[in-house]
Amino acid sequence: MNFVQNIRLALASLLANKLRAILTMLGIIIGVAAVITLVSVGEGVQDVVVSEFEGLGNNLLFVIPGQPDANEFTGNVVRTSLTNDDYLALADTQNVPDLLRVAPTYGRPAIITRGGEEARTTVTGTTPDYTGVRDFAPVLGDFFTEQDVLGATRVAVLGQSVYEQLFPDGESPIGETIRISNVNFRVIGLMEEKGGSGFNDQDDVVLVPLNTAQRRLFPARLPDGEYRVDQILAQVISEDRQDAAIAEMGLALRQSRGITFRDEDDFTILSQAEVVGALGQITGVLTIFLGVIAGISLLVGGIGIMNIMLVSVTERTREIGLRKAVGAKRRDILWQFLVEAVMLASLGGLIGLLLGAAGAYLISSLSDTLDARVAWNSVALAILFSAAVGLFFGIYPATRAAGLNPIDALRYE
Repeated sequence: MNFVQNIRLALASLLANKLRAILTMLGIIIGVAAVITLVSVGEGVQDVVVSEFEGLGNNLLFVIPGQPDANEFTGNVVRTSLTNDDYLALADTQNVPDLLRVAPTYGRPAIITRGGEEARTTVTGTTPDYTGVRDFAPVLGDFFTEQDVLGATRVAVLGQSVYEQLFPDGESPIGETIRISNVNFRVIGLMEEKGGSGFNDQDDVVLVPLNTAQRRLFPARLPDGEYRVDQILAQVISEDRQDAAIAEMGLALRQSRGITFRDEDDFTILSQAEVVGALGQITGVLTIFLGVIAGISLLVGGIGIMNIMLVSVTERTREIGLRKAVGAKRRDILWQFLVEAVMLASLGGLIGLLLGAAGAYLISSLSDTLDARVAWNSVALAILFSAAVGLFFGIYPATRAAGLNPIDALRYE
């Protein structure tokens, strides 16, 4: 008996017991659909996270306080504070000639009100170079100046999301008064739409002068009289000067912070590529984890296939005996049941693939930012794995069928 005949026999057997075949394939269908959907969502989340960090600006370096504790494997970080002096040391072109711009940030959550309207957002204090570092400029009005920073003036620039909440009628915000944590501020600018996602809306922000945030809104004075900042953003003059800039920044910060040559750094400098790569690894591991969980359903489905094939062998014992009596060889019976098991799993995998792709499309259509794209590698893996499941769990029933004695099989009631 050739391969085509085995396929015909398998199809005839499946069509003769449609309901049982569908119920048997259910585990494979659910497993493959879950794998395709979850992996597609994981790929989409990874794309969103990477695109958001790439959208922060060009050739960025991030300075954050603290260093990972080398003696701990829990990810604990020994925290120290960055200060205005650190920012000024990096902003000095004599210290770090390979930096184009430097902008510190210091922000806290706050409630913004205007009349009867209210918005809960993050108020970030920074300097005028923030627009260049982040490639994020006002579309209406102006950004605050260095004089506003030095004078700690009460002026604010709104992000698009905050503007829509405080000015639902779409009127111009320029010159209007808003209250940030019960302190009056005059709106002088409206930022362009930067975009974001459900994870991080980059337009959900209010920008104020650094000294205003540190001294009038969220006191940031340290016991030694310095004012702390959360992080420092630095833009390198060109990508090929990044390593040189990092070395220069490290030296300038060590001098600013009084770190001796024997002591370790108490700050961390991260490149944009490092941040994107780390986040990519995290989301990649999460995608694999979700795929493994969904793959358990495939194993459960495989056990179901083996169970049904054993029942099928029992039901068709006389048929097996008759085929052997008229000349069918052991390998013919073996291949007949193996092909049937593989077809059962493959059809379930195909149906699961279609359902998984439909689920990914549905999730994408419900989200404005998440593109749950179906990756071809996950499709190939799901189909091959489902066929392998059918082959693996079909071997025992097929071997049992092939090993039946024809005389005993013909006498079976």
